[in-house]
Amino acid sequence: MKTKPLHEINRYDDTSFPVGMYIVTKDKIVPKGRGHMDLHWHEELQFTLVTNGSVVMQVDGKMYILEEGQAIFINRNLLHITSELPEDGRYISINFPDKLLGFFVGSRMERDYVMPYTNNYRFPAIVFRKEIEWQKKILDELWELQEILLKREPMYEYKVSQKLVTIWMILINNAQDQLKNPSKGYVRKQERMQKMLSYIHENYMNNILLKDIAAEVNVSEGECCRCFKELIRESPNQYLLEYRISRAMEMLNYTGMPVTEIALQCGFNDTSHFIQYFKKKTKMTPNEFRNKKC
Repeated sequence: MKTKPLHEINRYDDTSFPVGMYIVTKDKIVPKGRGHMDLHWHEELQFTLVTNGSVVMQVDGKMYILEEGQAIFINRNLLHITSELPEDGRYISINFPDKLLGFFVGSRMERDYVMPYTNNYRFPAIVFRKEIEWQKKILDELWELQEILLKREPMYEYKVSQKLVTIWMILINNAQDQLKNPSKGYVRKQERMQKMLSYIHENYMNNILLKDIAAEVNVSEGECCRCFKELIRESPNQYLLEYRISRAMEMLNYTGMPVTEIALQCGFNDTSHFIQYFKKKTKMTPNEFRNKKC
């Protein structure tokens, strides 16, 4: 199975109007995309609205617990993942490039109201709750935006654009205290982390050691571990194991390969250890998981 990179490239239905909405439950993402138990980053801005149940997301190493009716903004180029989603959980994610907010390249809007907020890790993520008036306005706009994207009536593009610009204007008008000036060290750690995670994604089927991950970015093993703990709250070995199990889940879903072969292709030399780790993660054996999806 092809290696999955950290960098997600969104495949829009209409490249002349690049706004995508993903509907996510524990079992599937429509249209096919990434998020649940799948660490990634993309160049688009993202608004995620929880429509049912609750969601736990991790963005830039920080955990966010979102209840039904709440939403989160995730800035571009940030590592993020949905780490917990209950059986009845459901959320929608709306992704779009920041150029839609600037109207045209080189505009004053782009220069003054978009680029200062979307570049250089200055404005990572913010949760919206209905108890705060300006955040409630954004939530109301997101609910309406969801309906527009579902119906896609004639000239819906204008309605979507209006909603996105309105949401952005409310956000940057009220969230000045969320801006930060990241140090060069912080930016360097982000870049290192993306390289180390990409190395794991490209080599998870092999016998990867901690020293190999650290060598990828020329840091000590101790610094490698500190980076992982700070930015994704797991050790390198824990992340590697989680990633191997997530790849195994995909193979069980989409191939008829025997469990022993899947274990080997995901970097497990011992099938019994693979089954043990898989059951710890999913509360099911690999065969039970495969049968549940049938």
